[in-house]
Order: sequence, then structure tokens, then C-alpha cells
Amino acid sequence: MKNILILFFSIIVLTSCHPDNTEVFVEAESFDQTGGWVIDQQFMDQMGSSFLLAHGMGIPVNDATTTINFPQTGKYMVWVRTRDWVATWRAPGAPGKFGLLINNEPLETTFGIEGEDWHWQYGGVALIKSGDNKISLHDLTGFEGRCDAILFTTDTNFVPPDSGKELEEFRIKLSGISQEIINAGNFDLVVVGGGIAGMCTAISGARLGVKVALIQNRPVLGGNNSSEVRVWLGGKTNFEPYPRIGDIVKELEPAKRAHYGAENKAVLYEADKRETKIRTENNISLFLNCHANKVEMDSKEIKAVIAQDIRSGQRYRFAGKWFADCTGHGSLGFLAGADFDITLKEHMGRSNLFNVVDVGMPDPFPRCPWALDLSDKPFPGRGDNPGIYGGIGLKALGSWFWESGFDHDPIEKGEYIRDWNFRAIYGAWDCLKNVDKMYPNYKLGWVAYISGTRESRRLLGDIILTGEDVLSGKKFNDGCVPASWSIDLHLPYEPYSKGFEENAFISKDFHKQYKVPYWIPYRSLYSRNIPNLFMAGRDISVTHEALGAVRVMRTTGMMGEVVGMAVYICKKYQVNPRNVYERYFAELKSLLKKGIED
Repeated sequence: MKNILILFFSIIVLTSCHPDNTEVFVEAESFDQTGGWVIDQQFMDQMGSSFLLAHGMGIPVNDATTTINFPQTGKYMVWVRTRDWVATWRAPGAPGKFGLLINNEPLETTFGIEGEDWHWQYGGVALIKSGDNKISLHDLTGFEGRCDAILFTTDTNFVPPDSGKELEEFRIKLSGISQEIINAGNFDLVVVGGGIAGMCTAISGARLGVKVALIQNRPVLGGNNSSEVRVWLGGKTNFEPYPRIGDIVKELEPAKRAHYGAENKAVLYEADKRETKIRTENNISLFLNCHANKVEMDSKEIKAVIAQDIRSGQRYRFAGKWFADCTGHGSLGFLAGADFDITLKEHMGRSNLFNVVDVGMPDPFPRCPWALDLSDKPFPGRGDNPGIYGGIGLKALGSWFWESGFDHDPIEKGEYIRDWNFRAIYGAWDCLKNVDKMYPNYKLGWVAYISGTRESRRLLGDIILTGEDVLSGKKFNDGCVPASWSIDLHLPYEPYSKGFEENAFISKDFHKQYKVPYWIPYRSLYSRNIPNLFMAGRDISVTHEALGAVRVMRTTGMMGEVVGMAVYICKKYQVNPRNVYERYFAELKSLLKKGIED
């Protein structure tokens, strides 16, 4: 495999909007050292950029630092793009407080204390010398402070733009990133999304001689089954008459599983093993930390994907003949204008898993007046209140059923949903530690800041698989992926919803059984109106109800195995996905029986 290096460009640009004024701009995610801050790219399409998040679980994180060269000594107006992340709910306390230091000297302004939306907070005036200056972000709380960018300007009348096209153009102008889009190569198949479905798609195609680009917008592979999210693999594999379908899923499966509690550790998800496997495939080029956010079209077909490095902002162009949307959100299809459906009310939500650990000595936790007030509310893990499967105490904390967002737009309100999960987590732990005086020797060991999402867009294919199809056992002549998970839909769990009827944070799974396996049709794995677009994952062509059966990751991985085979046939005959069904399905069935050799 080609060794692809993502280049990090200079993070600073010095420019003048007017002859007598100087602007110095820095994207926070491009800092030389991010310290204890983490890069959050989940909401780039909504707010315009990655940002730094002070994810310390109540302990202030180490400073993020960078060095900026100022062209001249002068008085600079300081602007910081940030928000008070609990202001949406009129919650007190502004937990995301942080400071800005220039050469280790703090500005008087505290940031992150105003405004529910992303905006430029004015930070006052600073006298800054010419030459190199050290800039630091100094977290004050450890509770999810966030910084997008910093602007220094000598123009006392200038106010930077806050949103939309004007903000995008402002970033491009001042960011210091080359306007040129770097050519990342020409590929037979461009796979967007590096979860289980995306990895299986890439490996399957590559082993059949397909030249593949695999684009993933995080530093690790695995999606919901990564160390960042830590959801287990569900479903079963390797059913007759296609007993080899599932072999690649097994290659990627972690050796051990510990979904509940403190044993659910990052190391279990074998990130290095997975990355090594992908990088040693001869026909795969892997691009981590790249977020696909534009497409080039040729009539109705996708011609190329444009992806942006989540840290440097540099843009790359991936040209391809066929494309696979394995993003979960249907993001690639959406950009291309693919037909889609989305359930906006009573859909499944997002989970941010967490766990607590025994540190062997008293460990205090600060009061959280801005979090959900659970002092008079039951929740799993408090007293004898059980989890969904009956565990009590610590066994009921932090699992999949800590889930919210059921009645909110799962994409446009993604940050809102994730932050509500934060408020529930910190509110529960505050209640247990400070109200109930429980678990004095325990501390939060891990809280996911990357959400595990169950449902969002579903791209529409020639067949839209329905729940009734699955329950009735309706047979399609192109059934190719075995579903074995029950129709499993999550809704708010009423015993824990009192007081939070409009925004519950504990879910219950509701199951409908069917005869296993159910064979998902091939025609639900490609777009009905974008001729060269495949799908694998929870964004395939199904209804909300049918999604409950097909969304688990062993099943989505097998979708990827089938899509990789179909792309091989597309390449062999220079046709598109629909033609595989219409003309060459017998050949695809032969591949399904044979499987993919390692």
C-alpha cells in the first residue's frame, strides 16, 4: 500500500484587510501542542470547523500551546470564537470557562461564559511584540470548554463574521492554508467512513484488485466499535448459503469484549491492529483525519470527493469511478443529492458511554449546578434503580441505555444532543458523589466525547426494505446480507423520564423477532438516483423500523463485504451498481459463495 502522509501546514496567516491594519488568525485545532485538549470534528458541517474541547471530566486539562509570529509590535484586539455550551438551557455556571495567555500572561477576559451559539467573544486589547509569541489556551474547569479560533487585529472597528458563507470565506482568507486542493489520487473506489462497514468494503474490494481510497475523519478506525465510542459488535455472521460472508468481519473483530463498566478499556478495540491490517493491503490508501465535505459531480454521477484535514484544514481531492457511503449519516450521498429519508421524531438517539474507577482513596467531584438536577430523580445506578437488564449500582452506570436525542434532528442538533448527554452524565455523578455521598473512592474513568449514533439519514435505493418485509420473511431474489439481530428500536424509558418527558436520557430497547437469517437485498445497497454510489452501514435503504434489524455492526460489516465484491464486478465490466443486479447478479452470487481470500 502507498504510504500516505497527511501534511500539516502552517497554522497562522498574517494579512491586512486594510493597508494600516494587521490580522493574525489561528485555528485552535492547529495548535502546535494540543495539551490535554482534544480535537472534536463531529459538527464541522454545522458550525464550520473542528474545534478544541477541554474534556477533563471535571479536572482542568493541560494547556494547548502554539507559537505565532507577529509582524509588528502593536495593540491588538483579541477575538475568540467560542460559546457557553449550557446557555441553550439557561443553565447557570458556565462550565466551559477558559483563559487565553500570551507569553504566559493571562488576559483579563474569561472565555466560554456567554452566548448559546458559536460566536466571536471579544477578549480586550493586548500589547504584543513583533516576532514569535507563545499563545496558550488555559482550561479552568475540565468541563468541556471549547475554542474554535482566535483572531488578533489592530483594526479597532473590525468585528469578524459569525456564520454562513461569510465566515467560511473569512476562514479561507486568513487561515494560511493553500487555496489549491491537493490531488490525493485517482481510484476505482472511494470509501468514505472508516467504521466496520467502511473497512470491510475497502478490504473486500482491494483483495479483488480494486484500487481503494479509505477516508476516515478520526485518528482511529472502527467507528462505533472504536476506542473512542466503545460499542460492541452485534449480530451473527457466516450463514448458508453464503458461509464465507462475514470472514472479513471476523478478521477485524476484537479478541475480547467488555462492554460494561471499567473493563471497557480503549486497548480492547485494537486500533493499531486494524490500522496495520488496512495499511498492509496492497490496494488500499488510507487517509485518517480527513472529513469529506464537498463533492464534484458529472451530471448525476459523483466525480470526486473533497475532504478536509480536521487539524490543518488542508483540502484533498479523491477522484473515483465508484463511491461508497459508509459514513452512517449518509453524508456523502447527501452532498451528492442522493434521495434520502430521515426520521425526526421518535427515532433512536446518541449515546456517550462512560465508566467510573476505584482509585483507592477519597476522590472529590465538584458540584455541577449547570448539569441536569437529578437530586430528586431516579436513574440507573442510584440506589436500587436498575439498568435495563437489571444491574444495579455501578453496573447500571454508563452503558448503551444512557441515550438521548429521540425527538431532535440527529444531524443538525448533534452538538446539542451530545451536550445533553454530558449534562446527564455529570449530573448523575454529582448526585451520587455529593448528594447521596456514595462511592467516595471512585472517579470518572472515561467519558466518550465522540457520540455513538444509531440513526440519522437513510439513503434510498431501488428497494426500501421495510420492517414488515423482515417480519413477514419476504424474500427478494437478490438477498445477499444476512440480518440476525431482532428489530431493536430504542425509545425513552418511562420510569426514568419523569421531569424529562421532552428530553429523556435513558432508553429502553423494544424488540420484534423474526426468522433468522433474513437476507437483505442487494438493491438496498446502492442509491436509486446517484448511479455510481453504493452504501454500507446504517445509512442503507431501509425504513426506520427495518433499521432496527440491520444497523448492528457485524451485519453492516457484511454489507461492506458484498459491496466490495459488487465494485469488482463494476470494474470488470465498466458498469454501475444497478447493472450488477440487472446483468451480472449470477456472477455476484458466485463470489458470495466463494468469499474473499485473505
